[in-house]
Amino acid sequence: MRVTSDFFASSLVRRVFGDGGFAAVERRGAEAAGAIFVIVRHRDGTLDLYGPASQTHSAEDGGRRFMREALADEAALEARFQREARFDPDFWVVEIETGTPETYIEIVED
Repeated sequence: MRVTSDFFASSLVRRVFGDGGFAAVERRGAEAAGAIFVIVRHRDGTLDLYGPASQTHSAEDGGRRFMREALADEAALEARFQREARFDPDFWVVEIETGTPETYIEIVED
């Protein structure tokens, strides 16, 4: 059984804070099934974006998996979210500051 988006986002924020990092929900989407995007800010000022993995990478245990999306800068990030909002306005954005996102989210390679 898959946990709700609200529960997953809240849990992610608590785990990052519990480990001494920073996390914030930047955008709230549909409580039950909104897609979740995770922005990872690095100390050198760069960022990575992880979005929902494709259906071919779905987890058998109902967990959420993420794939890294290519970004050039903040403007590209904003443009990506504008496109997503036109397609599906119920998405979530969680921003975390950590050097090891794989500690908190399951990342798959394409």
